[in-house]
Amino acid sequence: MVLRVEDLEIYRMAEELSDIVWDICIKWDYFPKSTTGKQLVRSADSISANLSEGHGRFHFKERINFCYFARGSLEETKVWVAKAKRRNLIPEDHTRLTQLLDELPIKLNAYIKSIRNAYDKNRY
Repeated sequence: MVLRVEDLEIYRMAEELSDIVWDICIKWDYFPKSTTGKQLVRSADSISANLSEGHGRFHFKERINFCYFARGSLEETKVWVAKAKRRNLIPEDHTRLTQLLDELPIKLNAYIKSIRNAYDKNRY
């Protein structure tokens, strides 16, 4: 059985995050949408895109590298969400958004560790 990227919980969570971000930003007026909104959507979309690209790579080190890109995009997304909250564009109590931003780094680091463990196991 081949594991598809869609089968990974971390990928599904990243997709959910990007969909939530889209649903929030699409309702904004022109100026916030064209400044903060575009950056926020791009960084959120980049998380699952990098996970997907890494999943398609053959070598373990390439997979890990794309996970690092995803982690960087996740950190960028956190910054844009914080800015949007300070600018009253996102309600402070947006529970699922906050939950995903808290859980994704933990899951992503565990995923990176599992790739590294598989690499170490297959090296010997």
